[in-house]
Amino acid sequence: MSSAPFALPRLQLFALDCPDPLALAAFYSRVTGCAVEPLGDFPPQDVNWIELVMETGATLAFQKVDSYVAPTWPEGAVPQQAHLDFTVSDLDVGEEHVLAAGAIKAAVQPGETFRVYLDPVGHPFCLVLTS
Repeated sequence: MSSAPFALPRLQLFALDCPDPLALAAFYSRVTGCAVEPLGDFPPQDVNWIELVMETGATLAFQKVDSYVAPTWPEGAVPQQAHLDFTVSDLDVGEEHVLAAGAIKAAVQPGETFRVYLDPVGHPFCLVLTS
């Protein structure tokens, strides 16, 4: 057993299942301003996994699932299971930005300091007001 101090695990990557990794990566690229990693020699139709190029923090990745079923938020047969939060200094400006990127505002808005949206394949995500 090593006598070196234990380093706590740190989140490195969060992957979202989806039917088209390139399309969902492009959406989150528009939302965050982060680039989509280069494809290299892979033709677009063969991409089953792709990541955003993140300068800091955890990376977002997108994984192809042929039988993908969108979550039904806030209730329903397919629970959300996970969601992303993005901080913003102005909810109205943030909303305008994510809607222009292709998000849909969720019908249910349970709070006043955050807003819920759906990405193009139905994953819920929130814009959270920073204080």
